[in-house]
Amino acid sequence: MFAKKIEKSMLIYNTTYHVEEDQEKYFLIWIREFYLHEVEKNGTLKAPRIARILSHQEPGSVCYSLQFEVTDSATLHHWYREQGAKLNDEMVKLFKDEVVGFPTLMEVIE
Repeated sequence: MFAKKIEKSMLIYNTTYHVEEDQEKYFLIWIREFYLHEVEKNGTLKAPRIARILSHQEPGSVCYSLQFEVTDSATLHHWYREQGAKLNDEMVKLFKDEVVGFPTLMEVIE
């Protein structure tokens, strides 16, 4: 039998954003120039990745996934209390209901 060393798993913090088409350009500017810059200052979330979601498209909108690596759920919870909630509030002020985010925490198993 093969013994597999069990290592601490990595977590991925994913937020899927539903963006109205007329806000797409401004949303991407905001994510790249403000949101990612602010998250980077904190240093808790690592390896940011932005992806356009190609499935489940609705007319007049586009979806994006923003992913980060995080060491554990307690660290993510602390980050959200200290910084994430403020960034979300900023997004709501700017985009109202034309951009909506849905967070998901995932564990990498392989």
